[in-house]
Amino acid sequence: MKYYLEELGEVYRELGSGENGLTESEAAERIARDGKNKLAEAKKVSLLRRFIDQLTDPMTLVLLAAAVVSAITSAVSHESFADVFIILFVVVLNAILGVVQESKAEKAIDALKEMAAATSKVVRDGEIKHIKSEDLAVGDVILLEAGDAVPADARLIESAGLKAEEAALTGESVPAEKISSVLSTGEAKDVPLGDRRNMVYTGSTVVYGRGRAVVTGTGMNTEMGKIADAITKAQDNQTPLQLKLASLSKTLTWMVLGICVFIFLFSMGRSWIVNGDISGTTILDTFMLAVSLAVAAIPEGLATVVTIVLSIGVTKMSKRNAVIRKLTAVETLGCTQVICSDKTGTLTQNRMTVVEHYGDERLLATAMSLCSDAEPDKNGDAVGEPTECALVNYATGLGILKPEAAAKLPRIGEAPFDSMRKMMSTVHSGADGIIQFTKGAPDELLKRCTRYIRDGEVKPLDDAARAEILEVNHSFAKRALRVLAAAYRDWDTAPEDTSAANLERELTFIGLTGMIDPVRPEVVGAVKECAEAGIRPVMITGDHRDTAAAIAKELGIITDDSQVLTGAQLDELSDEQLAQDIDKYSVYARVQPEHKVRIVNAWKERGAITAMTGDGVNDAPSIKSADIGVGMGITGTDVTKNVADMVLADDNFATIVSSVEEGRRIYDNIRKTIQFLLSSNLSEVLGIFIATLCGFTLLTPVHLLWINLITDCFPALALGMEKGEKNIMHRAPRSSDEGIFAGGMGVSAAYQGVAVTILTLAAYFIGHFLEAGRWEIVQSADGMTMAFLTMSMAEIFHSYNLRSQYGSIFSLKTHNLYLFGAMLLSLLLTAAVIYIPPVAALFGFESISLLEYAVAMGLAVSIIPIVELVKLIQRRVFHRG
Repeated sequence: MKYYLEELGEVYRELGSGENGLTESEAAERIARDGKNKLAEAKKVSLLRRFIDQLTDPMTLVLLAAAVVSAITSAVSHESFADVFIILFVVVLNAILGVVQESKAEKAIDALKEMAAATSKVVRDGEIKHIKSEDLAVGDVILLEAGDAVPADARLIESAGLKAEEAALTGESVPAEKISSVLSTGEAKDVPLGDRRNMVYTGSTVVYGRGRAVVTGTGMNTEMGKIADAITKAQDNQTPLQLKLASLSKTLTWMVLGICVFIFLFSMGRSWIVNGDISGTTILDTFMLAVSLAVAAIPEGLATVVTIVLSIGVTKMSKRNAVIRKLTAVETLGCTQVICSDKTGTLTQNRMTVVEHYGDERLLATAMSLCSDAEPDKNGDAVGEPTECALVNYATGLGILKPEAAAKLPRIGEAPFDSMRKMMSTVHSGADGIIQFTKGAPDELLKRCTRYIRDGEVKPLDDAARAEILEVNHSFAKRALRVLAAAYRDWDTAPEDTSAANLERELTFIGLTGMIDPVRPEVVGAVKECAEAGIRPVMITGDHRDTAAAIAKELGIITDDSQVLTGAQLDELSDEQLAQDIDKYSVYARVQPEHKVRIVNAWKERGAITAMTGDGVNDAPSIKSADIGVGMGITGTDVTKNVADMVLADDNFATIVSSVEEGRRIYDNIRKTIQFLLSSNLSEVLGIFIATLCGFTLLTPVHLLWINLITDCFPALALGMEKGEKNIMHRAPRSSDEGIFAGGMGVSAAYQGVAVTILTLAAYFIGHFLEAGRWEIVQSADGMTMAFLTMSMAEIFHSYNLRSQYGSIFSLKTHNLYLFGAMLLSLLLTAAVIYIPPVAALFGFESISLLEYAVAMGLAVSIIPIVELVKLIQRRVFHRG
């Protein structure tokens, strides 16, 4: 059916709906029939496919090839197949762990998508409800207002100045004006998509006005659904950190492969020199060692571990009301130097209450109540924008019930609120004629007034009366009250032109209301925390200068009125002057949305990483310009949420600060994970390299694979779960261009890897001495067993060192149960392969004595005091510096 060519009655009949939309049960039936209101997604990869992908990793393929060669050699020489079984076991287990890690990351990301899902305002069971957009059904009646993303294809029922930006569908850059009446095709057979003025479509955005519409198509049955195939093929981009790590892994891979080739060639040359020839067994053993070393040393799982840590951290942030829409925001959060925040709802409670008035109170309350879109619910509490709710509740408190007042004076026209002119007007028809009510910012509304009403008498608005009103406005503002003015205008007949330019002139001033929106108690502490963390909070508001200054002083953002700049003063500054003086101001009052872009750009010009909050349509450019765009989850429009990097579920400034803290923690933990993996892998490479040069086997290929298995997975992930260090918000933000190895991390990873290597070699030689009673560089079964125990457990104990990069682990007040569990599991598995005879035989281990076990474990544990000593020296040096 071509809904745009049919009367509404026929549309309702076709859709099985009406003015009050659907019931919950009807909607559920239709969703079950038509599916969810979402576009088709790319088919998810099956578990089997993922498992096969793990096995087709280049390093794994080399390892499988080695297992095949080993199997053939063992079959020909009638030797044990132990190495083959162990290699296959490790390969399969590694693949399973890889699949599990991928699944965890995918689930975490899916959970984020769920939390960031768009919502719609819909009429269900005769009531206005907020639901997920994907739960819309054909026949639902939806409410649209400026800033909303249109959630489904729909036929308009009402349109109050509604304009929609439809460039994604029609290519037309100018917003399309919408109507609710039937269209005519004229001589043409149909109406082109771009000319269907009584329809709205998925993928478009309401940029002005408001309206109601009945849903005609959902999901893949929308116009956007026809081009959904291109959307489902879109791929997620990697964060800058992930790209750096991928590059690092590639570099390390080539370095390690070079070392492996050298070890292989060196061993072949040694065999030729010592024995005069090269046997097949020597070639196989050396090849297996080089391959296993490559597999063990190359941190191929580094990017995967980082993705999981990021995803889990972001999920944790969402539980604290910060929904991260882009993973890049997590990295940037740790660098944040300036947070530019709206006042209302973010720094304050967004629970407005009228506490003062000036003028005829009943007429004032009636005007304020009718000139608003807030409506009382069944309990009598107003629902809608907080300021308008306060006005409706104010009238209700005086016995003026909006439904009764609206019945006597029904709305017949309006000029919706606009942040540029700071006003809203509604036209009403009553028994005594046509009356218009206008509410808005006092200074702006007074410019359009020529008269005022006092004690029921209308008088000319002279300079004295104007000065008195402005003085009352000033006194209200000095008490941190938000002030709104109301006016009216009588009409002989209903105006045909309901534009703001026509309506908002020759008005009669009624009075003022003063509202208070208390500051959020937790924001005071958050502002103080910002100062300690080297972050500058900046308040941006459309409120009067005096109101803004009073709130900012209460929060601790400013100490002096000279730190406040108004929008008018901002207009007088060039971009160069603003960038030069930007650090002089922490409060911007009476600003327009476009001013926010200038403020963001000025801070960025100074090299500061800047976060910017916003909720309205006009805030989108500044949110997009900021390094971190923050949308409001409660009051924010779909436009701002869609361009934001992060959405606050509670619209709370304190949540931004806690997100910065969480972002720092996540980044710290990722660095700890990188340092742990690199130092561990370095110890394995150095140990094998030195042993090869000296002519003995420190560890066999299966030993390396086993160590890699138990150390590279669980401890690394456990470090990613580490709680934030106590000084995390007492240090300056890190630089945005800081490298992965900044702060001496590369040097730390190097010396720690060397330390583990020395301890492992010491264990080998001590084991040989305890077994043979003499020092010499020869092959030793006990030495190899002790070296295995020391290296594997030293790496596990070393993970504890990384709980804090510079602080002593003995000063930490928190516990990491995940890391303790990883250590316990590793300890049990390591003991099992040494002391369970069948398993020990597979690995070629000797059952070492209790003394040898104690010595090996003592050497492994000594990595902790070694690193603690270095940390102590570092702290002393840094403190002195």
